[in-house]
Amino acid sequence: MQTIQELQAQLANGSTTAEKLAQASLEKIESTKNLNAYISVLNDRALERAKESDKRRAEGKSLGDLDGIPVAVKDNMCLTGTRTTAASKILDNFVAPYTATALEKLEAAGAIIVGKTNMDEFAMGSSNETSYYGPVKNPLDESRVPGGSSGGSAVAVASGTVPCALGSDTGGSIRQPAACTGVVGLKPTYGRVSRYGLLAYASSLDQIGPFGSTVRDCATLLGAICGIDPHDNTTSTRPTEDFTAKLGTGVKGKVIGVPKEYFAEGLDAECKAAIENMLKKMEAEGATIKEVSLPHISYAVSSYYIIATAEASSNLSRYDGVRYGYRSPEAKKLFDLYAKSRSEGFGKEVQRRILLGSYVLSAGFYDAYYVQAQKVRRLITDDFTEAFKTCDVIASPTMPGLPLKCGMNESDPMAVYLSDIYTVSLNLAGLPGVSVPCGMAGGLPVGLQWIGKPFQEADLLAVAEATEKLAK
Repeated sequence: MQTIQELQAQLANGSTTAEKLAQASLEKIESTKNLNAYISVLNDRALERAKESDKRRAEGKSLGDLDGIPVAVKDNMCLTGTRTTAASKILDNFVAPYTATALEKLEAAGAIIVGKTNMDEFAMGSSNETSYYGPVKNPLDESRVPGGSSGGSAVAVASGTVPCALGSDTGGSIRQPAACTGVVGLKPTYGRVSRYGLLAYASSLDQIGPFGSTVRDCATLLGAICGIDPHDNTTSTRPTEDFTAKLGTGVKGKVIGVPKEYFAEGLDAECKAAIENMLKKMEAEGATIKEVSLPHISYAVSSYYIIATAEASSNLSRYDGVRYGYRSPEAKKLFDLYAKSRSEGFGKEVQRRILLGSYVLSAGFYDAYYVQAQKVRRLITDDFTEAFKTCDVIASPTMPGLPLKCGMNESDPMAVYLSDIYTVSLNLAGLPGVSVPCGMAGGLPVGLQWIGKPFQEADLLAVAEATEKLAK
């Protein structure tokens, strides 16, 4: 699949139409069904919207860069009249009665939503193997996972079914699958994009963001979906920006912080070499490389899993077999209705996290675990604030190694949890981060994660685009 800019040029000169693009996208989805990247394909809806786009263009009323462009969205975002399952049994037949703000903005810009992508159940996982609808396969190596939880959206872009897609990121769920599949994935600053209509996992950590085959495509998509939303009081009041404005400015004069804690033991040697090689190229382009320290970062994974599971325990209590979703046919009493519906409707990983979250919120352990984790969160945030006093952006690996082999979610769940070791800290601190392919290791792409200052996505994307160019 070509980039947004290339497709827009073809639409503008009349060499293609939005309907043809949508049809081609739908045909590509069908031909790559073996990857299991989609839960729902919206054939009729997409073609109808594409015809409307062509009519607008013929009347000289095009809505901009995304008008007529096929897009896929993660199946934890509500879209009126379509199934929104969060890849779970408990919401298998749930049809959304309203549309998420991010998708509303996407369609208002003329984008054509062609399908809802597969994911880890309720966004809980790093391998895309916890889905009720089966695992997503990595198109680069089907013996390895595509990353999670937004693996379906990453694979949708990597396999060429769409030029761009939306995912959600709670602890690395956009950046990590982007690294696994060799595409670009951006987690915006917390509050940059409305969470209204996103099925909540951990409300203080969740953020919607874009995937694209290029940095520019991600910048274009972010510009369409961001902005204040009266339905979500955590959205920023900052005005919408043109996130493409600084692309092409390069890295000359930039100070790049390299945390010494991120390049110690635990990082695969080939991945480390690919990242260090890119940093040398950056230095040759006029950037200054400076070592920085994030002294509390070793506690990030522990505090993340306490906070995330605690919030999940609360958020997922709404799925009780009463109001909507799966209801156990075996229930005879009220307690049985709750217990059976939830135990039959939730998968193993979701149950594990709900139990852990309930435990850390219980009266005897709240202060010992949850409160301490929130204190560590503040320390990690302060570490980043201190580091950014001496640098413009921070470089880190996206993952500690190559994509994991399929099946490790069952055989070694701890290894899967630790695959988020470099990404969770950004969610704890609310910072923007983008994963960009920077080289190869073992025949697979290596993701370099760029971390930016709050609400400085334009600067962050300019550095990411420089990486993209130097990697070619």
